[in-house]
Amino acid sequence: MRLGIKSANRFISLLLAAGSITATEAATCVKPVYLTFDTGHMAVAPLVAEVLQRHDVRATFFLANEKTKTEGTSLDDVWKPWWQARAKEGHAFGSHTFDHVYWLADTARGFRVKASSGAASGQVFDWTAQQYCADARRTGERFREMTGKNLSTKGGQILFRAPGGKTSPKLLQTLRSCGFEHTGWSAAGFLGDELPSDKYPNAALLDKALRNIQSGDILMAHLGIWSRQDPWVPAVLDPLIEGLKARGFCFKTLAE
Repeated sequence: MRLGIKSANRFISLLLAAGSITATEAATCVKPVYLTFDTGHMAVAPLVAEVLQRHDVRATFFLANEKTKTEGTSLDDVWKPWWQARAKEGHAFGSHTFDHVYWLADTARGFRVKASSGAASGQVFDWTAQQYCADARRTGERFREMTGKNLSTKGGQILFRAPGGKTSPKLLQTLRSCGFEHTGWSAAGFLGDELPSDKYPNAALLDKALRNIQSGDILMAHLGIWSRQDPWVPAVLDPLIEGLKARGFCFKTLAE
């Protein structure tokens, strides 16, 4: 359905009032990219927030309850104020399963999965479709407990990203049936923060991203990767945002 001029202006006004977009973005955003972050050890989360605030960028966060360097988990009460602050700033949020559960295979009853966080970390389970959906919803329940807000939606479906981007047609159909829509990332949007820094130094990752990212790309990074020795944030994130803006790109959330 196409909006008339008055309706379109009204819609933009509502987005401005809600803080979902800035006035500059509303007027000039013709080359959007979508910056997304999956949870991780959270040690760089304060730096991510500082960079996003300084550049007035809204991102999309996919939440799982992962082990952190604060000896807890990314959705515990230690990090509750951090998520509350990001929600107030107008970012978007989606489910990443609760215990960062990887899809391994389809089964007759549902799916074979492996948790990589929580009490069952490392264990393999055969879940029904109902169990998988319940786990995805659990993240939204915890987000609502922390912030008083629901996870973000687009087209009526809750934003979702499967750990590792691993899915099957059957899993995607199951997710849609229980109100979720899976969103991966663009090839050029794989920012490489999970790669070993000795083989993929920050300077090389930044150069590759600035050369290859195109309008409409979904970019993916994490709030901390245990295995990377040379931190990606803020060394790459800060100049990446600056460089993309200098090339005429603007940033939107996946809920927009």
